Amino acid sequence: MSAPSAARARRRPRRLVVPLVMTAVLLVIAVFWFSPFLVLILTSIRTSSDFLQHGPLSAPSSFTLANFGEAWDAGLFSSTYRNSALITIVKVPIGVLISAMLAFALAKLRMPLRRTIMFAVFLGLTIPIYITLVPLFDTIRQLGLIDNVFGLLGPYLAFGIPFEVLVLHSFFRAVPEELFEAARMDGAGNWRIFFRIMLPLSLPALVTVAILDAVSTWNELLMALVLLNSDANKTLPLGLLNFQGQFATDYTGLAAGILIAVVPMLVAYAILQRWIVTGLTAGAIKG
Repeated sequence: MSAPSAARARRRPRRLVVPLVMTAVLLVIAVFWFSPFLVLILTSIRTSSDFLQHGPLSAPSSFTLANFGEAWDAGLFSSTYRNSALITIVKVPIGVLISAMLAFALAKLRMPLRRTIMFAVFLGLTIPIYITLVPLFDTIRQLGLIDNVFGLLGPYLAFGIPFEVLVLHSFFRAVPEELFEAARMDGAGNWRIFFRIMLPLSLPALVTVAILDAVSTWNELLMALVLLNSDANKTLPLGLLNFQGQFATDYTGLAAGILIAVVPMLVAYAILQRWIVTGLTAGAIKG
């Protein structure tokens, strides 16, 4: 056997070993990553006495589905689900449309003070929610929207738009300028270019920011806790607080309630995961 052939023969096993090792490492990481969700599922289908006696990491000795029915009543999910769905359905399309329009203007239009506007928008990513709670509460109170689900709309939009603009701006910049020049030569204005060309091309990015915005809105707790008071107007995260009392926490009921709360988002991720991955990587790949 010649020297080059011997060298190739020695490298061949190494080429097979490296992918196997990487696969094993990723499998171990995936198991650790998924283990909290597995513990959550097991906790939700075991009895409270079994959980308290053996702990969360032990194998359940008895199973029950009664936790889900009790969790639905304790978490007021008949109303909190409706409220969270309502604010999500209203807020997400508005936020995505505003963000797409602003990102398009900043990425493709020649406008005065573009850098200043972009800096001001992205500055919103650095503002913590905590320091805005007092002025936010005072503003919403003056508008008469305290303890109103739609009182959350303005704050949610204000804190969601900067991130959405950041993602969409990166995507829009990667779209070739030749498309817009050709459209303008055919007599298309900026509005027509935006709705007929940009939005269809940016569907993966739009789906990405929509699902991320929906998850953020669905899970938001702090502003809802400050602005909503009555049980009839509470959102899902506030309903989950009902499982924790002054002296004890219903862990099995809380686990069942969390599963009930996250099902819509898990289904959305499962259906749209291909679009999400494409949207998050499109700007980096095309640039």
